[in-house]
Amino acid sequence: MKSTAHHDERIAKMTFASVYPHYVTKVEKKGKTEKELQQVIEWLTGYTVKKQKEKIDQKATFETFFKEASVNPNVHLIKGLICGYRVEEITNPLTQNVRYLDKLVDELARGKKMESILRC
Repeated sequence: MKSTAHHDERIAKMTFASVYPHYVTKVEKKGKTEKELQQVIEWLTGYTVKKQKEKIDQKATFETFFKEASVNPNVHLIKGLICGYRVEEITNPLTQNVRYLDKLVDELARGKKMESILRC
C-alpha cells in the first residue's frame, strides 16, 4: 500500500477510545461479545482488559497505543484485504498495526474461529 503522509498522520492521531465503540458494535451485531473482542486485542497488543480500559480512559492515540504495546510476534501471519489494501503490503508500521487490528476485528465479526483469528 502506498499511503500518503497525511493518511498515516491521520491514523496516528486517532484515538483508540474513538474507534473502540465501533469495534464493539461491529462484533456484537454479528453475535460476538466484547470479551471476545478484548481477547483479540490482547493477543495483538499484549494489553490486558484492564490496560485496554486505561488506554481508552487516557484517550491514547493509535501512535501511543502501539508504541507502548508488545505487538505479537506472529502478526506477520495476518494476511488479506482490509479497506481495499493487503495488510501485509502496508509500508508504514503504525498504519499496518492499526490495519492488523481492523482485520482481526473483521475476522471476529465474520464468525471465524478464535483459534484461527489468534493464529494458533
